[in-house]
Amino acid sequence: MRTIIFLLLAAVSSFSFGQEASGVTVTVTIPNLTNNDGAASASLYTEGTFMKAAPLDTQSVTPENKTVTLVFENVKPGEYGIITLHDMNGNNRMDFEANGMPKEDYGISGSGAGFGPPTWNDAKFTVASEDLTLEIKM
Repeated sequence: MRTIIFLLLAAVSSFSFGQEASGVTVTVTIPNLTNNDGAASASLYTEGTFMKAAPLDTQSVTPENKTVTLVFENVKPGEYGIITLHDMNGNNRMDFEANGMPKEDYGISGSGAGFGPPTWNDAKFTVASEDLTLEIKM
């Protein structure tokens, strides 16, 4: 559970890395937010940073009509994973129930998550030479 807390704190951080302008655009849409409260964010990871370190880039926006669109620019070809968080109360962290279950919604890219913390194999997707659009449901 502490890993999830670290991951979600990192997800709402504004840490990013410099990428050359030769990459593609990855657009992430989250269409099913519970409400328009707080902010929704998406954090971009490589296998080496997924659930282990700060994300390569994080985008955050205020929801409208229970939907958000977040854009990552100049992403180089390779394998990546995205973790999303709806920080409904705006405290820049994921909140948990007394039993350790998340109070706020989150999601991952790729084939989606099962039970328990997200895994790289569930989250990974491939960026090639063309722009990419992903829909991540929470």
